[in-house]
Amino acid sequence: MMKSKFFTPLILAALAVPGAAMAADAETMPMPEKPGAAPGGLPFDHSGHIDIGYTNLTGSGRFINNINNRVFDFDRNAVNLQAIDLTLSKLPENGFGGLVNFTAGKDADTIAAYGTIDKSRGPANGANKKFDVTQAYAHYANGPLMVIAGKYVTLAGAEVIKSPSDVNYSRSILFGYAIPFTHTGVRGTYKLSDTFSLTAGVNNGWDDFRDTNGDKTIELGLSWAPDKSFALAAQGYSGKEQVSNYAFAPAAAGVSTLKGARNLVDLVATYTATDQLTLVLNYDYGSQGNAIPTGTAKWEGWAGYANYQINDVWRLSLRGEYFNDHDGYRTAGIGQKWKEATVTVAYLPTKKVELRGEIRGDRSDQAVFLATDGITPKSSQSSLGLEAIYKF
Repeated sequence: MMKSKFFTPLILAALAVPGAAMAADAETMPMPEKPGAAPGGLPFDHSGHIDIGYTNLTGSGRFINNINNRVFDFDRNAVNLQAIDLTLSKLPENGFGGLVNFTAGKDADTIAAYGTIDKSRGPANGANKKFDVTQAYAHYANGPLMVIAGKYVTLAGAEVIKSPSDVNYSRSILFGYAIPFTHTGVRGTYKLSDTFSLTAGVNNGWDDFRDTNGDKTIELGLSWAPDKSFALAAQGYSGKEQVSNYAFAPAAAGVSTLKGARNLVDLVATYTATDQLTLVLNYDYGSQGNAIPTGTAKWEGWAGYANYQINDVWRLSLRGEYFNDHDGYRTAGIGQKWKEATVTVAYLPTKKVELRGEIRGDRSDQAVFLATDGITPKSSQSSLGLEAIYKF
C-alpha cells in the first residue's frame, strides 16, 4: 500500500544512538495499558483525544504518480480535523475483557483497512472514509499470558496512530511506507520475566480486515527492558500478500491478483539518557515477492529521534530519517533514496493540552515530488506544521 539540506553532522551524531517507542502506550507495547477510568462508575475505562493540524508545504504534497507523499498531513495549506479518537476498554489482569477504539476525521481515511472501504479504492487515495473502527478485540489474561482476538494495531514501528503518543506532528517515512498500520487475527503475549516478553500471532495480513488471498501472515515479537534506561523491541512479519493490495477490486479495474511472500523485520531501541533526554533508533527491512520483473522488491530504512524535555511545559524533538525504496515498490514507482529531517517544539500548558510547531525538510535522489503547480517534478520539499491536541 502506498501512503504518504539538511542532515548536519551534529544532528546525525545526536540521533545515531541506540534508543521501542517514545511513549509506552497500548499501540506499541505487547501488554496494553488501561485508558483512564470513566467517571460515574461505568463498567469500562476510557481515553481519547482531538487532533487539529495545519500544514504549509513548498510542494503539492504528492508524488509524480499523484499519490500522497505525506501520510496524514497531506493537505497543503489547509486546517484539518485530523482525528477525534475514543477508546473504551475493560482489560483485567486476569479474566475476559475487550477494547474498542474509534477514529473519526481525516486520519480515518489513511488508516482504514482493506475490507472496510470501497473495494476499488485505497486508504488516503479517495476512499473518503471519515470514520474507522481502528481496533476492536476480545481480551483474555491469566497471569503472564495475554491473548487478544480481533482487529488491533501493529507491533512494528517507533511511531503510532495516536498522535499524543508521538513527539512530532508529521509522521515518519518509515511509519507511512515501511510497516503496516493494523492487523486482524489472534495475538498472544507471554511475559517470561519482569524484563522479557514474547509475542506471536496469526493475521489476515497487512491492513487487511478481510483476507484478500486466503493466506495468513505470522507475527513474532520480543521485548526486552533490562533496566529503566534501555528497552529493545524486535518484530517480524511473514506471509503471502497481494502485490497490489486492491486485489479484491473488480476484475474490470485491471488490478493484478499476483501475490508473493512479504517479509518485515522491525527493530526499535530506546535509551533514556537522563530524566530529560530520550534517544530512539528504529530500523526496518522489508521485501515483497513477485513485485517487479526481476522478482522481489526490497525496502529498508532507519529513523533516529532525540527527545528533550526542557521543563514541565516545553519539549524539543529532533528526527532524522533515511529510506531506500530500492525498486520503487513502496513509494512513487521509482527506486529512490529519501531523507527527511524534522524539528518539533511542543508546548504543554496543561496535562490535557499540547501545542506543536515543526519544520521539516524532505529530499530524494530522484525528482519524485510534485511542485505546487501539480505538474513540475522536484527532488525536495519543505514544510511548516502546526498542531493542537486536546486529551480527555
